[in-house]
Amino acid sequence: MNKLILGDNLDSLKKLESESVDLIYLDPPFFSNRSYEVIWGDKGEIRSFEDRWSGGMDHYISWLKDRVEQMHRVLKPTGSIFLHCDYHANAHIRVFILDKIFGEDNFRNDITWQRTNNPKGSQYKKKNLGIATDTIFWYSKSNKYFFDDTRIRTELEAELVADKYPKIDEYGRYYEYPILRSASKGARPNLVYEYKGFTPPFYGWVVSKEKLIEIDLRGDLGWRKNGQPFRKFRPHEDPGKLVNNMWDDILRIQSNSKEAIGYPTQKPEALLERIIKMASN
Repeated sequence: MNKLILGDNLDSLKKLESESVDLIYLDPPFFSNRSYEVIWGDKGEIRSFEDRWSGGMDHYISWLKDRVEQMHRVLKPTGSIFLHCDYHANAHIRVFILDKIFGEDNFRNDITWQRTNNPKGSQYKKKNLGIATDTIFWYSKSNKYFFDDTRIRTELEAELVADKYPKIDEYGRYYEYPILRSASKGARPNLVYEYKGFTPPFYGWVVSKEKLIEIDLRGDLGWRKNGQPFRKFRPHEDPGKLVNNMWDDILRIQSNSKEAIGYPTQKPEALLERIIKMASN
């Protein structure tokens, strides 16, 4: 538990048991020809860094493929891998590494992470668009994998609360939600009962009488002028918005961030938290 391993990841991976890992996130050096790593002054890492790029794209893909093969071996059948890269090599990584090792059928998503709202410009005349995104490839080892996107829903923006919950009573905002079952769902005799002088048709209430009393006591049962009941659905009950494959709500670490340690491609904890929550238990 809580074990950190410092060393060459290929050597370390070879020592791990097969099918022992639930989730893998890797943020390998991108094929960008920029010496991010040398700021740490590790001579062994500098040599490794220089060697990876000396043979061009083919050498880089070969270097990375050796490691991903070991990751596939140690990953459990129910596990997933998230590989973080950018435009320099993402097409090569997907076709020549991930599709070949994990299989095209186990491709789950290519997630676009918008890491900045202000991509860097240039002092020279612009010849292309600014780069604001990275790619995160998500593959599972099999078709039986853990996934729960309800754990990563995002809160409704404050300015949208009033639009979604337009009505107000002494308990706050709400919108009207059905408290009666749909007639198309058929008869439910056990849910047909009288409450405060109202008895629904054959299709009944959506909840038992005990539950309906609870809803009423907390101020969440309403009555229209025509005598029809409804449920008051409130902002604190909102499950939030589902997250899609465009992640534009997590920005890269700024220099003044409490997380910042000075590494130029350091990734924010929130990015890893989302992956861990949605793809593992």
